[in-house]
Amino acid sequence: MHGTTYVIEPQAIPSLPVAGTDKRFPVHRVYCVGRNYAAHAVEMGHDPNKEPPFFFQKNPDNLDTSGEFPYPPASNDVHHEIEMVVALKSGGTDIPVEKALDCVFGYGVALDMTRRDLQGKAKDMGRPWEVGKAFEASGPCTPLVPASTIGHRDKGAIWLDVNGQRKQTGDLNQMIWKVPEMISYLSGLFTLMPGDIILSGTPAGVGAVIRGDVLRGHVEGVGDLEVRVV
Repeated sequence: MHGTTYVIEPQAIPSLPVAGTDKRFPVHRVYCVGRNYAAHAVEMGHDPNKEPPFFFQKNPDNLDTSGEFPYPPASNDVHHEIEMVVALKSGGTDIPVEKALDCVFGYGVALDMTRRDLQGKAKDMGRPWEVGKAFEASGPCTPLVPASTIGHRDKGAIWLDVNGQRKQTGDLNQMIWKVPEMISYLSGLFTLMPGDIILSGTPAGVGAVIRGDVLRGHVEGVGDLEVRVV
């Protein structure tokens, strides 16, 4: 608000670059869809045929475009999860599935880095996952590509290589909950806003990283992400 005086200096608004421009996309919230690929759900010990979608959050400033992932403290088991980013230009509540794609600004590629040991302890104790998911630089990300340029992505390869070896592979058409469905469902739980980001789930093959690893992720028609673990 113009003329507002803060008792401490406010932090800059978290944002992501928009590919091919000097503009940036301001990030409001970051929603992550859990176990949205059947093979990954099975990998994590769950039956994808019995579970509705569920969501957890990262913090907006967890998104990072530096190309480096600093190995976090308090964990000895940090996993990679490659995902397609969905960035919203509009929102609302109870958005119909058939209108959901009208809310999408564009897409990107990201990693949902996870302190799996801390997440596992939280699960065992019935506690929230934030300690395993919402830590600094836990969302390495590419610039966003507008949907007006590439269209909407409902199929195409998604994969991750670690040091040149393929670890995760899948296709966007394997998502249990498609992009319009996840937007619609999520809008029944929260009021979605312009600037919201959705990480749309990861295929099977998640695994641990160590310092020195080079991660290269790809979403067909969207882009490539390269990140070094430091």
